[in-house]
Amino acid sequence: MAMLKHLLGIEGLNPVTVTTLLDLAESYALLNRSGKTQRDLLRGRTLINLFFEDSTRTRTSFELAGKRLGADVLNMSVATSSVTKGETLLDTATTLNAMNCDLLVVRHNRSGAPALLAEKVGAAVINAGDGTHEHPTQALLDALTIRRNKGRISGLTIAICGDIAHSRVARSNILLLTMMGNFVRLIGPPTLLPSGIEAAGVELFHDMETGLKGADIVMMLRLQKERMTGGMVPSPREFFTYYGLDRAKLAYAKPDALVMHPGPMNRGVEIDSDIADDPARALIKEQVEMGVAVRMAVLDTLARG
Repeated sequence: MAMLKHLLGIEGLNPVTVTTLLDLAESYALLNRSGKTQRDLLRGRTLINLFFEDSTRTRTSFELAGKRLGADVLNMSVATSSVTKGETLLDTATTLNAMNCDLLVVRHNRSGAPALLAEKVGAAVINAGDGTHEHPTQALLDALTIRRNKGRISGLTIAICGDIAHSRVARSNILLLTMMGNFVRLIGPPTLLPSGIEAAGVELFHDMETGLKGADIVMMLRLQKERMTGGMVPSPREFFTYYGLDRAKLAYAKPDALVMHPGPMNRGVEIDSDIADDPARALIKEQVEMGVAVRMAVLDTLARG
């Protein structure tokens, strides 16, 4: 496996690298479940969480991953800091370089911001979500969760449903799942499917019944109202009627189909609580658990790179 300097996206990775990261993450998942104490792998290393956009879930997951590996973890919530006073991204990079941080986790509302920082800082940069571009660790944790439950991460039919157009999670998952040899279907109203996405080797569907037929995995996405211009979807209630996952719609998929959601969930909009809380069908809690293991694997790999 070629040494990774940064993790800016799934784009640019290959199946060998992905498999190596998933295997390492699997070993961390087992370690975490055994209750073993943190390792000394990152002792003396500094991890900075630089979040220009709120995300309790992802930030906490990276924080826990860093601490379990023994790193010094610093959270910089930029919404309340100097950037709002007019400091540029490059000024921030200069500051970070002066701090000699080793690992930098970046979430930004502009696509490409982590890549720009990666050119300007000495630290290894991990993209924790940039605009509508990518969210690579989410796709890796989803892949690990699927592999643990289906025994493989190839040859599966995976339906991604809902607001695909605004979803960096969908983009990273499409790249990873097609690269590993799965059949990816996108389901949603035309307004929420990005134009030209067929070129990525996916099938498009506008109704749940045909889209979910024969699916092994049903991955629901939330409506990202903060990124939408008006009129893209009718009303939450109407959206749920056509595209919200409930028992009746899940019955279109395979009998052993499993349900995923990257969170946070809008219950009653894209997913029914009855499904979300069903331990026999939903993998949502396991996705959160695997998130820590995958982020430990990524931090470990980049620190060695």
